Amino acid sequence: MDFFAQQAKVRRSSRTLVLLFVLAVLAIVVAVDLICAFVLGVGLRPGPLLGIAAAVVVVIGLCSLYRVASLAGGGAAVARSMNAVEVPADTADPQWKRLRNVIEEVAIASGVPVPDIYVMQDEPAINAFAAGYTPSDATICVTQGCLDKLNRDELQGVIAHEFSHVLNGDMRLNVRLIGLLFGIMAIGVVGRFLLWGSYFGGGRRRRDGNNDNNGNLALAGMALLVVGAIGLFFGRLIQAAVARSRESLADASAVQFTRQTSGIAGALKKIAAITEGSALQAPRRDEVRHMLFGDAERRSWFATHPPILERIRALEPGFDPKELDAINQQWLAGGGDPDSISPHAGRPEWLAAAHAFAAVDGDADVSGPLPGFPPAPVNTRTVPATGTALPAQGAARTLTAAGVLAQVGSPGSADYRAAGQLHARIPPAAAAAARDPRGAIAVLLALAISEHPDLKEQQLQTVAEAFDAASADATQRLTGELSDLHPMLRLPLAQLAFPALKRRPRPEIDRFVQTLYALIHADGRVDLDEFCLAKLVQSQVVAALDPTAHFKPGTRKLTDARNELRDLAALLAHFGNDGDDSARRAFQAAMQEALPGTSVMYAVPEDWQAALDRALEALTQLAPEGKQLTVRALTRAIAADGKVTVAESELLRVVCADLGCPLPPLLSDHP
Repeated sequence: MDFFAQQAKVRRSSRTLVLLFVLAVLAIVVAVDLICAFVLGVGLRPGPLLGIAAAVVVVIGLCSLYRVASLAGGGAAVARSMNAVEVPADTADPQWKRLRNVIEEVAIASGVPVPDIYVMQDEPAINAFAAGYTPSDATICVTQGCLDKLNRDELQGVIAHEFSHVLNGDMRLNVRLIGLLFGIMAIGVVGRFLLWGSYFGGGRRRRDGNNDNNGNLALAGMALLVVGAIGLFFGRLIQAAVARSRESLADASAVQFTRQTSGIAGALKKIAAITEGSALQAPRRDEVRHMLFGDAERRSWFATHPPILERIRALEPGFDPKELDAINQQWLAGGGDPDSISPHAGRPEWLAAAHAFAAVDGDADVSGPLPGFPPAPVNTRTVPATGTALPAQGAARTLTAAGVLAQVGSPGSADYRAAGQLHARIPPAAAAAARDPRGAIAVLLALAISEHPDLKEQQLQTVAEAFDAASADATQRLTGELSDLHPMLRLPLAQLAFPALKRRPRPEIDRFVQTLYALIHADGRVDLDEFCLAKLVQSQVVAALDPTAHFKPGTRKLTDARNELRDLAALLAHFGNDGDDSARRAFQAAMQEALPGTSVMYAVPEDWQAALDRALEALTQLAPEGKQLTVRALTRAIAADGKVTVAESELLRVVCADLGCPLPPLLSDHP
C-alpha cells in the first residue's frame, strides 16, 4: 500500500467531509426556516428567518465544538465514551495479556508507539476500532467478543486491520467526524427532549387546565424531530461515504501485513456465522459506526462497510457461504472455545501445528537470523530458548531509497516476523519492568546510564535526587540487566515502557523528562542512541499528553523548507558516512533526489541537536508529497556509502517517525 498516496487521499476525504457537512447544515437551516414559516406561523419575513437561520448555525457549531473539545484527550476519550475499560500494561488476565502481546508486536513491526488498549467488556459481538489524532495518542479498542470468540491468528488479523487506520491517518478524520455529526444531529436531540417534556408535563398541565403550552411544546418537538431526521440522514450518508471504501483497503492491508488471509477472513466468517455478529449495544454506537471493524447493526440503509460476504470473498475467492453453517455448529458444539472452529480448510496441517507450537502467548514464530544481517554470537543470559540470532552489533547492510520508501506505513509479513523476534528477545525482567507504572521510568532511565563507573555513580545520584533512593536502586539493577542489550532492542523496549509512563501524573512525567535529559548530558556530549531515545520520548510520550496541541497539518511545500532539509540531509550524511568527502557526495545526492537542479553547499551545523530539532519541526508540516521526497533524500544521505549500521538505521527510523512516516525495525535493501 502506498502510504503517501493514502495520506493524500485522507486529505481529499477531509475536504469532502467539510463539503458534505456544509450541505447538511444548509439543508437543516432551510428545513427549520420552512417549518417556522409555514407551521409555527412566522411567515415569509426575511428578518426573522435570517435570525432563525443564524441561531441554527450557531447551535450546530457550538454542539460540534463541544463534542470535539470533549475528545481532545485523543483516542482514549473515544474509548471511554463507549464505556470501555483500559487494559493495564502489567495485566495478568490471560485474555488481556494475549491482546497486549499481539498489539505490542504489531506496533513494533509498524514502527509506531504501542497504543493505549481498551476493552468493551459488555459487548459480546466481534468488533474493534482505532481512534486518535496521531499514532502517539492512538487507542485500539476491542469488544469482549473479540477476546472470547477469536483465536490468536484471527485477533492478529483484526488488530492489523485497525493498525492500517492508525498508519494511514484515518483515525484523525474519524474523530473529527464524531464532532461534526454530533452538531448536525443535535437538533433532533433537542426535539426529542421537548417531546418528552410535553408528555411528562402534560398531566400536570391538564390538571391546571392549561394545555396550550403543552401543545406548542409538542408541536415544536415534532418539528425539530423532523429536522433531526434530516440531520440523521446526512450523518449516515457522511459516515457511509467516508468509511465504506477504506474498510476494504484495511482488509487488504491486514493481509499484506500478516501475509495470510486466514486470520482476518476467519474473523469475518465468525461475524457472519455467530448470532451476535458485530452489532454493538452501547448507547453511543452510532457515533463510532464509521470507524468500526464491522457494522454496528445487522442491517442498515446506510451501511458503513461492504457486505460481509463480499469482504470474505475478496480475501478468499473460493469461499462458499455454506461454510457459515458449519462454523456456527462447530462454535455451539465447542462450547464457545475460539479454537474449536476451523474456518481455514486449506491450511496445511504441518503449518497449523508449527504455528500452534510457536504462538504460545508471549512467544513468536522465530526461526532464524534477521534478513540482511550476519548473526550475532548467542548470549545465553538474555536469549530465550527459541534462540533467534540478532545481527552482530557492528554489522552493516545496504539500503535503497525505493525499498525504504515502500516500507513507510506499509509493514509486511517479514516486518511482523522480525517484530516477533525482537519482542521475544527483550529480557523478561526488563519487559516486566517496562509494563509496570513505576518500573517504566526506571527502564527508560537505565537506557541512558553510562557504563563508565564514575559517570554512572553521578547519574544514579541524579536519579535519587529527582525521585528517591528506591528509584535509583531499581535503575541500577536494570542497568546491569541491560548492560549487553542488543542495540536493535533499545527502542522497542523503550516503546514498551511508554504506555505505562503516560499513565503517570503529568508533574512526574515532566520530572522524568528533565532527569532523562540530565543523564544524557552528564558527560557533556550526546551520542546518537541517546538522541534517539530523547527524541522518541518527546514525540511519542510528551506530545501524546496533549495531542490536539502537537498535531500539525501537512500543508507546507518542500521548496519552502529547503534550508531545513539542507541541515537534516547534511547531518544524516555526516553520521552515515566515513570522511568528509564521502559525506559531501552523499549530501549532494540527497539534495538532488529531493530538489533536482539545486546547488547547495554542504555544511554540518555546529549545534547539531538544535539544528535537527528545528529541521524536524519545519519538515513535519510538509504535505505528503514533500515528506515522500524527504524520506528518499534522507535514505540516500545515510546509505550512500553502501553500508548502514544498526545505529544509523535507528537514527533514520527515529527521524522518519518524527516526520510522521513510521518505518519498521528492519529496513529494506530491495530496489
